[in-house]
Amino acid sequence: MQSISTTVLDDLAPQGVLRAAINLGNPVLAQWGPDGEPQGVSVTLAGALAHELGVALELVTYDAAGKVFAALETAAWDVAFMAIEPVRAEQIAFSAPYVIIEGTYLVAQEALYRQVAELDRPGIRIAVGQGAAYDLYLSRTLKQAELVRAETSPAAITLFFEQGLDAAAGVRQPLLAAAAANPGYRVLDGHFTAIHQAMAVPRGKEQGAAYVRCFVERCKASGLVQQALKRSGQGEVTVAPAA
Repeated sequence: MQSISTTVLDDLAPQGVLRAAINLGNPVLAQWGPDGEPQGVSVTLAGALAHELGVALELVTYDAAGKVFAALETAAWDVAFMAIEPVRAEQIAFSAPYVIIEGTYLVAQEALYRQVAELDRPGIRIAVGQGAAYDLYLSRTLKQAELVRAETSPAAITLFFEQGLDAAAGVRQPLLAAAAANPGYRVLDGHFTAIHQAMAVPRGKEQGAAYVRCFVERCKASGLVQQALKRSGQGEVTVAPAA
Protein backbone atom coordinates (compact mmCIF):
# COMPACT_ATOMS: atom_id res chain seq x y z
CA MET A 1 0.00 0.00 0.00
CA GLN A 2 1.28 3.44 -0.85
CA SER A 3 2.33 5.79 1.93
CA ILE A 4 -0.38 8.32 2.81
CA SER A 5 0.77 11.71 4.09
CA THR A 6 -0.49 12.93 7.44
CA THR A 7 -1.87 16.04 5.71
CA VAL A 8 -4.08 13.91 3.46
CA LEU A 9 -5.26 11.88 6.43
CA ASP A 10 -5.98 15.04 8.42
CA ASP A 11 -8.02 16.38 5.51
CA LEU A 12 -10.01 13.22 4.75
CA ALA A 13 -10.19 11.33 8.03
CA PRO A 14 -9.24 13.69 10.84
CA GLN A 15 -10.57 11.35 13.53
CA GLY A 16 -9.28 8.19 11.91
CA VAL A 17 -12.64 7.63 10.23
CA LEU A 18 -13.66 8.55 6.69
CA ARG A 19 -17.19 9.99 6.91
CA ALA A 20 -18.72 9.61 3.45
CA ALA A 21 -22.00 11.32 2.60
CA ILE A 22 -24.20 8.97 0.56
CA ASN A 23 -27.19 10.40 -1.34
CA LEU A 24 -29.83 7.66 -1.51
CA GLY A 25 -32.12 10.07 -3.36
CA ASN A 26 -30.25 9.25 -6.58
CA PRO A 27 -30.66 5.50 -7.18
CA VAL A 28 -28.06 5.53 -9.93
CA LEU A 29 -25.43 6.22 -7.28
CA ALA A 30 -26.73 4.47 -4.18
CA GLN A 31 -29.57 2.22 -3.13
CA TRP A 32 -30.67 0.32 -0.04
CA GLY A 33 -29.44 -3.26 -0.40
CA PRO A 34 -31.37 -6.42 0.51
CA ASP A 35 -29.47 -6.52 3.80
CA GLY A 36 -30.74 -3.05 4.74
CA GLU A 37 -27.36 -1.44 4.12
CA PRO A 38 -26.51 1.15 1.44
CA GLN A 39 -24.97 -0.17 -1.77
CA GLY A 40 -24.06 1.21 -5.18
CA VAL A 41 -21.16 2.86 -6.96
CA SER A 42 -20.75 5.70 -4.45
CA VAL A 43 -20.68 3.23 -1.54
CA THR A 44 -18.10 1.12 -3.38
CA LEU A 45 -15.89 4.16 -4.00
CA ALA A 46 -16.20 5.27 -0.38
CA GLY A 47 -15.15 1.82 0.80
CA ALA A 48 -12.23 1.69 -1.62
CA LEU A 49 -11.00 5.10 -0.49
CA ALA A 50 -11.22 4.18 3.20
CA HIS A 51 -9.31 0.96 2.51
CA GLU A 52 -6.62 2.84 0.60
CA LEU A 53 -6.26 5.36 3.42
CA GLY A 54 -6.18 2.59 6.03
CA VAL A 55 -9.04 4.07 8.05
CA ALA A 56 -12.53 3.03 9.12
CA LEU A 57 -15.54 4.02 7.02
CA GLU A 58 -18.70 5.70 8.28
CA LEU A 59 -21.56 6.16 5.81
CA VAL A 60 -23.63 9.28 6.48
CA THR A 61 -26.85 8.81 4.53
CA TYR A 62 -29.17 11.46 3.09
CA ASP A 63 -32.28 11.31 0.93
CA ALA A 64 -31.47 14.36 -1.21
CA ALA A 65 -28.38 16.05 -2.66
CA GLY A 66 -29.52 19.39 -1.30
CA LYS A 67 -29.35 17.96 2.21
CA VAL A 68 -25.80 16.71 1.61
CA PHE A 69 -24.77 20.20 0.56
CA ALA A 70 -26.57 21.81 3.52
CA ALA A 71 -24.71 19.48 5.91
CA LEU A 72 -21.49 21.29 5.02
CA GLU A 73 -22.46 23.86 7.63
CA THR A 74 -22.14 21.30 10.42
CA ALA A 75 -19.06 19.54 8.98
CA ALA A 76 -21.04 16.29 9.02
CA TRP A 77 -18.97 14.57 6.31
CA ASP A 78 -15.43 14.43 4.94
CA VAL A 79 -16.16 13.32 1.36
CA ALA A 80 -19.36 13.30 -0.65
CA PHE A 81 -20.70 12.23 -4.04
CA MET A 82 -22.42 15.08 -5.85
CA ALA A 83 -23.04 16.58 -9.26
CA ILE A 84 -20.59 19.28 -10.29
CA GLU A 85 -22.42 22.61 -10.07
CA PRO A 86 -21.07 26.21 -10.06
CA VAL A 87 -23.09 27.11 -6.95
CA ARG A 88 -21.63 24.18 -5.03
CA ALA A 89 -18.09 24.74 -6.33
CA GLU A 90 -17.82 27.88 -4.23
CA GLN A 91 -17.70 25.66 -1.11
CA ILE A 92 -16.67 22.28 -2.49
CA ALA A 93 -13.60 21.02 -4.36
CA PHE A 94 -14.72 18.48 -6.97
CA SER A 95 -12.85 15.67 -8.63
CA ALA A 96 -13.38 15.08 -12.33
CA PRO A 97 -16.64 13.16 -12.87
CA TYR A 98 -16.77 9.39 -12.47
CA VAL A 99 -20.18 8.91 -14.12
CA ILE A 100 -22.34 10.99 -16.44
CA ILE A 101 -26.12 10.73 -16.22
CA GLU A 102 -28.93 12.46 -18.08
CA GLY A 103 -31.46 14.91 -16.70
CA THR A 104 -34.78 14.68 -18.54
CA TYR A 105 -38.56 14.80 -18.05
CA LEU A 106 -41.36 12.40 -17.14
CA VAL A 107 -44.65 13.41 -18.82
CA ALA A 108 -48.12 11.98 -19.39
CA GLN A 109 -48.44 9.64 -22.36
CA GLU A 110 -50.93 11.95 -24.07
CA ALA A 111 -48.80 15.08 -23.60
CA LEU A 112 -47.85 16.78 -26.85
CA TYR A 113 -44.22 17.28 -25.82
CA ARG A 114 -41.62 15.33 -27.77
CA GLN A 115 -38.47 17.32 -26.98
CA VAL A 116 -37.20 18.69 -23.68
CA ALA A 117 -36.99 22.25 -25.04
CA GLU A 118 -40.77 22.26 -25.56
CA LEU A 119 -41.32 22.37 -21.79
CA ASP A 120 -39.99 25.91 -21.37
CA ARG A 121 -43.28 27.70 -22.03
CA PRO A 122 -45.57 29.99 -20.04
CA GLY A 123 -47.92 28.09 -17.77
CA ILE A 124 -45.82 24.90 -17.68
CA ARG A 125 -45.23 23.55 -14.17
CA ILE A 126 -42.38 21.12 -13.56
CA ALA A 127 -41.81 19.11 -10.38
CA VAL A 128 -38.21 18.93 -9.16
CA GLY A 129 -36.31 17.87 -6.05
CA GLN A 130 -35.16 20.81 -3.96
CA GLY A 131 -31.42 21.43 -4.36
CA ALA A 132 -30.82 18.58 -6.83
CA ALA A 133 -28.38 19.20 -9.67
CA TYR A 134 -31.21 19.50 -12.16
CA ASP A 135 -33.05 21.94 -9.88
CA LEU A 136 -29.95 24.15 -9.87
CA TYR A 137 -29.50 23.78 -13.62
CA LEU A 138 -33.14 24.46 -14.51
CA SER A 139 -33.26 27.40 -12.10
CA ARG A 140 -30.50 29.00 -14.18
CA THR A 141 -31.76 28.08 -17.63
CA LEU A 142 -35.57 28.00 -17.73
CA LYS A 143 -37.02 31.27 -18.95
CA GLN A 144 -40.78 30.71 -18.80
CA ALA A 145 -41.72 27.42 -17.13
CA GLU A 146 -42.28 27.26 -13.35
CA LEU A 147 -40.46 24.85 -11.03
CA VAL A 148 -42.51 23.25 -8.26
CA ARG A 149 -40.12 21.92 -5.62
CA ALA A 150 -40.48 18.84 -3.45
CA GLU A 151 -38.22 17.92 -0.55
CA THR A 152 -36.48 15.11 -2.46
CA SER A 153 -36.26 13.83 -6.03
CA PRO A 154 -38.50 10.78 -5.39
CA ALA A 155 -41.00 13.13 -3.74
CA ALA A 156 -40.97 15.28 -6.88
CA ILE A 157 -42.24 12.32 -8.91
CA THR A 158 -45.02 11.79 -6.37
CA LEU A 159 -45.86 15.50 -6.52
CA PHE A 160 -46.05 15.31 -10.32
CA PHE A 161 -48.57 12.47 -10.12
CA GLU A 162 -50.65 13.95 -7.29
CA GLN A 163 -50.94 17.48 -8.65
CA GLY A 164 -51.14 16.61 -12.34
CA LEU A 165 -48.18 18.81 -13.19
CA ASP A 166 -46.84 19.02 -16.72
CA ALA A 167 -43.61 17.17 -16.04
CA ALA A 168 -41.23 15.83 -13.42
CA ALA A 169 -37.55 16.62 -13.92
CA GLY A 170 -34.92 14.15 -12.83
CA VAL A 171 -32.38 11.48 -13.63
CA ARG A 172 -33.43 9.29 -16.55
CA GLN A 173 -33.21 5.90 -14.80
CA PRO A 174 -35.63 6.55 -11.89
CA LEU A 175 -37.99 8.37 -14.26
CA LEU A 176 -38.05 5.31 -16.52
CA ALA A 177 -38.80 3.14 -13.50
CA ALA A 178 -41.69 5.44 -12.53
CA ALA A 179 -43.10 5.29 -16.06
CA ALA A 180 -42.86 1.50 -16.10
CA ALA A 181 -44.72 1.28 -12.78
CA ASN A 182 -47.41 3.78 -13.80
CA PRO A 183 -49.06 3.11 -17.18
CA GLY A 184 -49.96 6.29 -19.04
CA TYR A 185 -46.61 8.01 -18.59
CA ARG A 186 -43.40 8.20 -20.61
CA VAL A 187 -39.91 9.71 -20.45
CA LEU A 188 -38.80 12.13 -23.14
CA ASP A 189 -35.91 11.25 -25.42
CA GLY A 190 -32.93 13.55 -25.17
CA HIS A 191 -31.88 15.49 -22.10
CA PHE A 192 -31.73 19.07 -20.85
CA THR A 193 -28.37 18.50 -19.18
CA ALA A 194 -25.71 15.83 -18.79
CA ILE A 195 -25.06 15.58 -15.07
CA HIS A 196 -21.42 15.03 -14.13
CA GLN A 197 -21.26 13.15 -10.84
CA ALA A 198 -18.03 13.58 -8.90
CA MET A 199 -16.44 13.08 -5.51
CA ALA A 200 -16.37 16.20 -3.37
CA VAL A 201 -14.26 17.52 -0.49
CA PRO A 202 -14.97 20.72 1.47
CA ARG A 203 -12.94 23.73 0.32
CA GLY A 204 -9.78 24.39 2.29
CA LYS A 205 -8.60 20.78 2.27
CA GLU A 206 -6.29 21.05 -0.72
CA GLN A 207 -4.15 17.97 -0.11
CA GLY A 208 -7.18 15.79 0.51
CA ALA A 209 -8.92 17.13 -2.58
CA ALA A 210 -5.84 16.45 -4.73
CA TYR A 211 -5.66 12.90 -3.42
CA VAL A 212 -9.35 12.30 -4.19
CA ARG A 213 -8.91 13.63 -7.72
CA CYS A 214 -6.17 11.08 -8.39
CA PHE A 215 -8.16 8.34 -6.64
CA VAL A 216 -11.15 8.85 -8.94
CA GLU A 217 -8.97 8.61 -12.02
CA ARG A 218 -7.47 5.33 -10.77
CA CYS A 219 -10.93 3.91 -10.10
CA LYS A 220 -12.14 4.76 -13.60
CA ALA A 221 -9.01 3.34 -15.22
CA SER A 222 -9.08 0.09 -13.20
CA GLY A 223 -12.69 -0.66 -14.09
CA LEU A 224 -13.88 -0.35 -10.48
CA VAL A 225 -16.53 2.26 -11.38
CA GLN A 226 -17.95 0.17 -14.23
CA GLN A 227 -17.97 -2.99 -12.11
CA ALA A 228 -19.78 -1.23 -9.25
CA LEU A 229 -22.41 0.14 -11.61
CA LYS A 230 -23.06 -3.32 -13.05
CA ARG A 231 -23.32 -4.95 -9.62
CA SER A 232 -25.94 -2.42 -8.56
CA GLY A 233 -28.03 -2.81 -11.72
CA GLN A 234 -26.85 0.44 -13.32
CA GLY A 235 -24.64 -1.02 -16.03
CA GLU A 236 -26.13 1.19 -18.74
CA VAL A 237 -24.87 4.36 -17.03
CA THR A 238 -21.93 6.06 -18.75
CA VAL A 239 -18.56 6.01 -16.98
CA ALA A 240 -16.91 9.40 -17.42
CA PRO A 241 -13.76 9.51 -19.56
CA ALA A 242 -10.34 10.10 -18.06
CA ALA A 243 -9.73 13.68 -17.02
